[in-house]
Amino acid sequence: MTNRWSDLDRPPLNETALRRGLIAPGGLWTALDVVATTGSTNTDLVARARAGAAQGAVLVAEEQGAARGRLDRRWTAPARSGLFLSVLLRPGAPYRDAAPVPLERWGWLPLLAGVATAAAVSRSAGIDTALKWPNDLLVTVGDGHRKAAGILAERADDTGIVIGIGLNVTLRDDELPVPTAGSLALAGAPVTDRDPVLRALLRSLEQWYTAWREAGGDPHACRLQETYAAGCATLGLTVRAELPGGRDLVGEAVAIDADGRLVVLADGRREAVSAGDVVHVRPAASPPEPGAGPR
Repeated sequence: MTNRWSDLDRPPLNETALRRGLIAPGGLWTALDVVATTGSTNTDLVARARAGAAQGAVLVAEEQGAARGRLDRRWTAPARSGLFLSVLLRPGAPYRDAAPVPLERWGWLPLLAGVATAAAVSRSAGIDTALKWPNDLLVTVGDGHRKAAGILAERADDTGIVIGIGLNVTLRDDELPVPTAGSLALAGAPVTDRDPVLRALLRSLEQWYTAWREAGGDPHACRLQETYAAGCATLGLTVRAELPGGRDLVGEAVAIDADGRLVVLADGRREAVSAGDVVHVRPAASPPEPGAGPR
């Protein structure tokens, strides 16, 4: 890449237009910056949060050199081939007329971001989506599901949390980091313009976050728990959960509990999984039905 227009199939984002369309008085989003390249938008925004940045700051990078996923996995993607962004939320501070959310409910925020991302991608890109617990976005490529987006949440300070979202938009077959990766383009999306997808994502995230805050973080009252379960491809499958300490749990994923944990039925007993890596060991019988998934 010699300049930001060197790949005409991947035009740069228009920071000025995005600010004009997304930042409004009384809205969640208070600042939006687009940078050409950085190591990690999460790392940068956590630093800004600790320096006193307000809730609603958004940082988008056209390219990341040290992006991180869950379990500290590393991944890279070509410049402008996706949406690489982080947002700062402050659930521990008052928001509009809502009181701070109890810390024990903050764990729902990565799942909330997954629901919001799935809904936005379905609407703006025109493809079906599903969620893999806890917060991977799946799309259908060929006859199977592939991961097109991942979400990473990091505590910033006493009141704030930074949520990073990486979404593959125009990634091509020869650019895939692993065979199980996918992109909107590979899923046949009729829309791969990153601008409307980003706008839809941030608007969807604001809608879900506001509802969650107004419900005091109660995932049942704001229908977050119900919506997540409805779009979760993990439920109903046989899974292997690789738990901390090296223990494996194999069984059927049967529910998402009130704390956002995956409930696995193994040997006649239910166990709630809150952390670890979950592998689908039995593939879904069919791709999502048209219109399925969170909205």
